[in-house]
Amino acid sequence: MLARVEAGAVRPGYELWRPNREKAESKSARALVVFLLVVSAALAFVLVVGGWERLEGGKIFAVFYVLLYLLFAYLVSRWNRGVLPVAAALAIILAIFTAIAAPAWFARSKDGLQSPLLPEELLGLIALLLVPVQVILVAVAMVAFNQNWHVEEERAIGDEIKD
Repeated sequence: MLARVEAGAVRPGYELWRPNREKAESKSARALVVFLLVVSAALAFVLVVGGWERLEGGKIFAVFYVLLYLLFAYLVSRWNRGVLPVAAALAIILAIFTAIAAPAWFARSKDGLQSPLLPEELLGLIALLLVPVQVILVAVAMVAFNQNWHVEEERAIGDEIKD
């Protein structure tokens, strides 16, 4: 007869380990997602600060996006795969908004219009740069999500797989 074991409980002499987190592909995917989230947050932050006077009604959402991306980067660095689909969905939305906003920044670089903190051409370029970064973030986040970082196995203590 099999003994009942509670979920999350480990038998004496055994430990839980997550074999998929030890793979080089998983480590590099995690690092790339964290990097892309931080780069996205940095670019969005520069865009927000540089165009603060000209952002109409979207200031709170822009700041929220930056903070959320930094939070997601922290969570992914701690192997939380649950935020990956949310990050991908938000990246799609950000890519759409920045693709629409970039031409407007370039159109503002005319005589007679009051300039924001940073030149309009630079803000337009940053908005254009955010689009491919978000597309790459979507792809890498979905690959990382499919790597099953959450899978746990029980192994005897001290019994490690040698490569």
